[in-house]
Amino acid sequence: MKREREAIRLSQNEIVKSSMLFVLHFVILLILVACVLFGDKLGSIGEMLKVNGANYLYMVFCLILLFVISYFYFLTENAKVLKSGKTITLIFCALYIYIVIAMVIGTKIHVYARPVAMVALLIYALVGRRDAIFVNILCALIMFVVDNFSTAEHVANNIYSSLFISFSAGMVAIFYFDNAKTRFQVIKIGLVTVLPIDAIIFLLEFSSIFNGATTSLLEFSEWSVIFDSMGYGVFGGVGSVVLYLAVLPVFEAIFNCLTAFRIRELTANDAKLLKKLQEEANGTYNHSHSVAQLAEACAAALGEDVDYARAAALYHDVGKLHQPEYFTENQWGYNVHDELTPELSADIVRSHAQDGYDLILSHRLPQFLADVAVQHHGTLPIRYFYAKAMKLTDGELNIEEFSYLGPKPQTKIAAIIMIADAAEASVRALKDRTPEAVERTVREIIEERMDLEQFSECDITMADLTKIRMTIVNVLTGVYHHRVKYPKIKYKNMDGKTVGEQE
Repeated sequence: MKREREAIRLSQNEIVKSSMLFVLHFVILLILVACVLFGDKLGSIGEMLKVNGANYLYMVFCLILLFVISYFYFLTENAKVLKSGKTITLIFCALYIYIVIAMVIGTKIHVYARPVAMVALLIYALVGRRDAIFVNILCALIMFVVDNFSTAEHVANNIYSSLFISFSAGMVAIFYFDNAKTRFQVIKIGLVTVLPIDAIIFLLEFSSIFNGATTSLLEFSEWSVIFDSMGYGVFGGVGSVVLYLAVLPVFEAIFNCLTAFRIRELTANDAKLLKKLQEEANGTYNHSHSVAQLAEACAAALGEDVDYARAAALYHDVGKLHQPEYFTENQWGYNVHDELTPELSADIVRSHAQDGYDLILSHRLPQFLADVAVQHHGTLPIRYFYAKAMKLTDGELNIEEFSYLGPKPQTKIAAIIMIADAAEASVRALKDRTPEAVERTVREIIEERMDLEQFSECDITMADLTKIRMTIVNVLTGVYHHRVKYPKIKYKNMDGKTVGEQE
């Protein structure tokens, strides 16, 4: 899904809560860094503080400065992160895991073997591209500060080159991540990040040998140092994506995030809710797949995330599982609403939006899917039952009693699902499915929703609505195109040969 700058204002209470959460994470970071720095020397902390107290104070000041800058970055650039304590915790948990892994690998193996792109990949997949760029810079700076005060004996050149390696490898991974739709493509990102890592290592090690060489540069021992260091760089680049793929499912489960990989799992035919929908409400299941086809095409036309649109379409009507027999697409001849009052029928039908929201969250599926499920009818009136009630009364009726409870669509994808849902059902009911009739139907659907201000709370434009209309018309006329009527021919068997009756 396209992630644009969030124009969100935080209340005073939200600012206080997010500030306290940042302070908590800062304290956790200090404890973690202390454990990393002192390790098995906990008994001599007092003596080390006497000798290097000023340096450690300087380190703490640098970390405080980085945390303050981070807070104001999110406050000004993406306040949505600060509104969600879950997202803040997710970001810093990724940092904590990397710090521990990086210090262990840097101490036990080599500083160049660190999985320098892991955090950038995690944040991109779970939060967004812009925030991944910032967190990548933050991560590189934190490790640079920690390395400078680490008890591990890192060469000064290695520390400074490690800073640049962390930054450049993370940025390259972020730039290539857009094209990573499968796990194998993610592995290719690891191979790509090896290029800047090994280029930096080669130039650094070569310059060190060249400038301080006391022996011939042609000696194998000199080049073996370079090749060994570059080998650690390969280990770090590939290790970044291996650890990313290993840790990602844990983050997806704990923080209930929607990623490209999880979307594919949730939209597979054997996904629990979709399988249940197919078994218990087959008409709704087929309708949802048709809406998904429309939503994918519309999302592509608008530059939105196609996978998100498809997933939202497949789950938008799962609330009908509560009472599938009350919805037309699941009925075969007998309509149970014929025995109910219009008010009761309207209440049952409109409840599927909230039922879908509750069902999705109860199965611990992402919030995004639940939001689209409850928003895809907005506050639209249920015209059929409103008209039926009008025929049964002489007085005035409150149309709100026959309307969905909302909220209205909050995103472009929710708006796409609203239009595609109505368009698929309406065009399916048409006897005349010529392009002109389909175009007229889709136009009426969009205009009605505009008149009822259903798009007033999302950032969709008239140009977007025009693209949606044209896309839906093209897809539906392709689905319901004219076919040649085949003649009816009866065949009979003559001497082992199948011969047409007319012959």
